[in-house]
Amino acid sequence: MKQYTLKPFESAKSDLQIDYAKELNPEQLAVVTDVVGPCLVLAGAGSGKTRTLVYRVAYMIEQGISPERILLMTFTNKAANEMLNRIEVLLKAKPKGLWGGTFHHVGNRILRMYGSAIGIGSDFTILDQEDSRDLIKACLAELDFPKDRYFPKAEAILKVISLGANASESAKETIESRFSYLDESVIPKIESVAKRYTEKKVQSNSLDYDDLLGKWNQLLKEKDDIREKLARKFSYILVDEYQDTNFIQAQIVRQLAGPLPNVLAVGDDSQSIYSFRGATVHNILQFPKIFENTKTFKLETNYRSTPEILKLANASIKHNINQFDKTLSAVRPSSDKPVVASLSDAAQQADFVCQRILELQQDEGISLSDIAVLFRAHYQVLEVEMEMNKRNIPYEMRGGLRFFEQAHIKDIVAHLKAYTNVQDEISWTRILNLQEGIGTTGATKIWKRVATFPDITHAISANIAESLPSRAAIGWQRLITLLDGMTGCDTNNVGALIQQVFKSGYDRHVAANFDNAQDRLDDITQLIDFAGRYDSLEKFLSDVALSEGFKGQTIVGEGAGPDEAVTLSTIHQAKGLEWKVVFVIGLTDGQFPHAKVFEHPDQMEEERRLFYVASTRAKEKLYLTYPLISGRGDLFSRVSQFLQELPESTFERWDVDESSGYRNLDDGEVRYVDEDGESEGGGILDVYLRQRGRK
Repeated sequence: MKQYTLKPFESAKSDLQIDYAKELNPEQLAVVTDVVGPCLVLAGAGSGKTRTLVYRVAYMIEQGISPERILLMTFTNKAANEMLNRIEVLLKAKPKGLWGGTFHHVGNRILRMYGSAIGIGSDFTILDQEDSRDLIKACLAELDFPKDRYFPKAEAILKVISLGANASESAKETIESRFSYLDESVIPKIESVAKRYTEKKVQSNSLDYDDLLGKWNQLLKEKDDIREKLARKFSYILVDEYQDTNFIQAQIVRQLAGPLPNVLAVGDDSQSIYSFRGATVHNILQFPKIFENTKTFKLETNYRSTPEILKLANASIKHNINQFDKTLSAVRPSSDKPVVASLSDAAQQADFVCQRILELQQDEGISLSDIAVLFRAHYQVLEVEMEMNKRNIPYEMRGGLRFFEQAHIKDIVAHLKAYTNVQDEISWTRILNLQEGIGTTGATKIWKRVATFPDITHAISANIAESLPSRAAIGWQRLITLLDGMTGCDTNNVGALIQQVFKSGYDRHVAANFDNAQDRLDDITQLIDFAGRYDSLEKFLSDVALSEGFKGQTIVGEGAGPDEAVTLSTIHQAKGLEWKVVFVIGLTDGQFPHAKVFEHPDQMEEERRLFYVASTRAKEKLYLTYPLISGRGDLFSRVSQFLQELPESTFERWDVDESSGYRNLDDGEVRYVDEDGESEGGGILDVYLRQRGRK
C-alpha cells in the first residue's frame, strides 16, 4: 500500500501584522524568517534570544503554519509561560493548539496519550521529589541492609539514580564519576535499591520526573508508528537553551525531528555550565553533525553590557578550544574598564566589596538592588556575609540559605554551643539527634540528665550510657568520645575545635546524608579556616549568633526602600540575570577555577564558561577580586588562570591599601602605596608583607 503524506500548507502572506524588519536587528531577522530545515542559533549573552524565539513563532503562524504543528520546548515553566504570553500579545490572539512547555510537561502529555503502548496506564501518578524520597526509604526498609550509620540516605541515593537516568549511565558509572567520595562497597547495595525502586514504580503505575523523559524516549525508540505520527504532527520543533540539554533530551529531539527536520536549537555553548545536573555541551557542539545541512546563525549584538565588559568576556572565552567562534559587540556606550583588585586575604576582600558597595550607593546613586556579589562556591562568601552584617548592608541570598543557616553549618556550631553550655537544650537535642539510635524523645531525656551537671567535663564522666537502650548507648558513647576529644583542644583555637568535630565522623555523616556532599565539605573546610582567625570561642559564637539573627531589614543609605538589598549568588544561580554592578570574588586557582578541575583537566573549559557567564551578568561595572592569602595566613594563593589569561588592556588593576584606599596601577605593576602617596617597588608578596608589618 502506498502511503501519502499531507504536508503543512504554508501560504505566503503579504498582510503581516508585525513589521519584523523594524522590530528586529538583522541577525534576529535572519533567524525569524528562515523557518525550513535544521537551524542552530548561537545566541550570545544579552543578545535577545527570547525575543528572537517569540518572533519566529509569531512569524510562522502569520505565514499560515498551523500552531498545532509547532512544538516549543523550554527548561522552566516561567520561561514557557513568558514566551506563550508574548506570542499571544504579538499576534493579538491566542495561538490555539500550540504545544509549549518544559520537556517534562510535554513528556507528561505524550505519555498520557500514548504510554499504554509501553505498558503505562494513562492514569499514572507523578512522584514529586518528596514522594520519590519516601519510596526510596520504603525500598531500604524492604531490603533491610545491615545497620550502617554512614550508608547513603534516601536523598543521596535518589540523586545518584536521577543523574544516572539523565546521563543514561549505570549507578556504578554515576558513583565513580560524580560521587567519588562514596565508598565502593555501597555500589552493589545502591544498585539493589535502584532496581527495587523501579519495580515499585511499575507496581504502583507511578513515574518520577526522570521517567517523564526516559519513558518518552523509550516510547519513541520502541514504537515506530507512534514516533512517525508525532514527527508528522510536530513539523516544526523549537528548543530553547539547547546547551543545557542532557543525553536523553537530545535523543528525544533527534527522534521527533523525522527525516525532514525543521528543528531550531537555540543556545550558547559559552554558557553551558550545568554538567553537574547531567547537561552536556556536546549536544549543541555536535548539532550540525547530527542534523545534516544545518544552517548556523549567530546573535552577537549584546544589549546588556558595556563594550569594556564584553571585551574582557570575549578575550576570556577565546581560550576555550571546544566552541563555536563568536564575538559579542555592544550597543551600550563606552564606560569604565572592569577592575581587577588584589586583596591581602578574604577579610580584606570583604572589606573592599562592602566599602565599594556603600560608595556606589551613596556617591553614585546606584540602588543596592542593582548590585550583585557572585561566587563559584557558597563558602567563598562567608566573610562578605559577616562584613555586611557588621555594616548593616541588607542582602538576600539567591537560591539558598545564608551560610550559617545551612544544616551542616548549624550542626557544627551546635557542637560548639553544647560544648560550652550544658543548659543549651536546642544545641544538645540537635547533636543528639545526629547519633544513631537516639530519636527526638530520647534526645530530650538525655539532655535533661546532662543539664543537671555544671559543665561538659562532668557530663562526659557521668555514667549515662547504662540507663539507655543498647543502640542509644552506642550513639551516646560516640558523642562523648567526640566531646572528650574537644576537651583536649585549646579552647581558644576555634578552628581546632571544629576540626575535631569534623574528623570524628561528621565528614562521613555529610557524605551519607547530602546529595551535594562535596560542596558542604568545602563549606566546613572554609569554616575551619574562618574560625581560625578567632582567639576566643565566646567571640566566635557571638559573631555567629549576630549573623543568624540578621534578617536584612536594616536599610543603609538615605531614601533606600524596604525591598532594596544586594544580591549574593552562586554563578550557577545567576545565569539569565543581570545587574548594573557585579563583583566576582575569590578568583584564585583552587577556588575559581575549582580545585577539582586540576585533577580533571577536561572540566577546565566549563569553569572558564562559568567565568564568562559571571562577567556577562554586569551591565555597567565589573569588579574581579582575589585574596593573596588563603586560610589562616599560612598559604599564598595563585591568581586564577582566568585573570592571568586576560590581556592587560581589558581591565584596570587596583591595588588596595588599608590606610590609603585604592590605587589604579595603569602599568600593571603592583606597588605598595603608603599614607603619603609614596610608592615602593616589589611584587604581590612584598605588598602583603609590608601591609602586615612583616617586612
